[in-house]
Amino acid sequence: MAVPPSTYPRRLLPLFLGLFQGALLLFFALFVTYDEPSAQAEDTNLVANQVYSTFPFFQDIQVMLVVGLGLLLTFLPRYGFSALTHNFLLLNFSTQWALVLQGLLHHFHHGQILLDLHKLLLSEFAAVTVLISVGAILGRASPCQLLVMATCEIPLYLASEWVIVTCLGALDVGGTITIHIFSCYFGLGVSKALFRATQQPLHPKETPTTSSDLMSLVGTLILWVFWPSFVAVLCQPGDAQHRAILNTLLAMSASAITTVVASSLLDRDGKLSPGHLQNGSLAGGVAIGVLADMAVPPAAALALGSLSAVLCILGFRFLTPLLARKLTLHDQCGIHNLHGLPGILGAAASVVAVLVAPKDTSGSHPSQLALRLPCLARPPERLCFEDSLYFKIHDQAESPGPDSSAEEGALALKEQV
Repeated sequence: MAVPPSTYPRRLLPLFLGLFQGALLLFFALFVTYDEPSAQAEDTNLVANQVYSTFPFFQDIQVMLVVGLGLLLTFLPRYGFSALTHNFLLLNFSTQWALVLQGLLHHFHHGQILLDLHKLLLSEFAAVTVLISVGAILGRASPCQLLVMATCEIPLYLASEWVIVTCLGALDVGGTITIHIFSCYFGLGVSKALFRATQQPLHPKETPTTSSDLMSLVGTLILWVFWPSFVAVLCQPGDAQHRAILNTLLAMSASAITTVVASSLLDRDGKLSPGHLQNGSLAGGVAIGVLADMAVPPAAALALGSLSAVLCILGFRFLTPLLARKLTLHDQCGIHNLHGLPGILGAAASVVAVLVAPKDTSGSHPSQLALRLPCLARPPERLCFEDSLYFKIHDQAESPGPDSSAEEGALALKEQV
């Protein structure tokens, strides 16, 4: 008896997953083991401290990805079960696949891959790119298509991350460039390739309902609460991690308030759009990730959060319809507005921050940060540690030495101003 065509996807999915899980089970049995600390007491204590400091952040990220992001995708009223389940499935599939690839590329020693919590966390970060990219084709692709997409995207993400972080030396603790921008344009590329040049008409099932928008907004609130853990988990413990948490909270608070303002102003009746709230409130978290651990002033974090929210809302209002009309580009969840535009804004802001940040105020590789703008020239060596460069000093003992003229001091002060 012939199998009805409608049952093919349901039979292909368990076959695909069964073969994948079986192959990974064999691989783990042969090559993967846990990274055990040495018997020395200080090494054991170090591992324990790392676990206790990292695992709370890891749990927050799990809640973000499984619950928050899953609920965010339930705005399609008749696709809620699929959105939650496929998100959960892709997270597990992509994390395991990333563990294998990262292990082979970076952690394969003496025929073994040593597994620890940090490596699992990095693999889950790789899986995030898939969960974001899927938003461009949500509802219009089968689960098997999504799994094939994840299979291709993870190695490309690892390659791009290596180029950006290792080769170019970019600092991106929160994944603004390596995760958000990459996954956005990868997802849009998949959408363009999948639907080619055909204009996708509005499907009657695409229109959200009150209950589906409410569930999606709950997902936004969960993501908003736990987002600082996502940004700060890979920062150096201490000042850098503290700064990352504070900057992220400020940026996301500003984006939440600005979203309400922008959404209301763009509506003829001054009412709020649920779609704007679901996305614009998170834009600050996307933008701040690339410079979260830098010593930027609080006002900069607030400004970045506000600007990212404005970009996100304007993207939904004007850019998405334009791209659909001119480029026939389908973007179901508006990932370009939430991840692409704020990500580009954050990357541009990080360039400015790197140029003007002091050398000793960044938690990550301070040697890569310097005052490079000529108009912000550092004081000459002979005038360093001198109050007289900035203040009127009446005590001659504290004035510049005999080898420093008043004209030199005035010139240096003029350069600083």
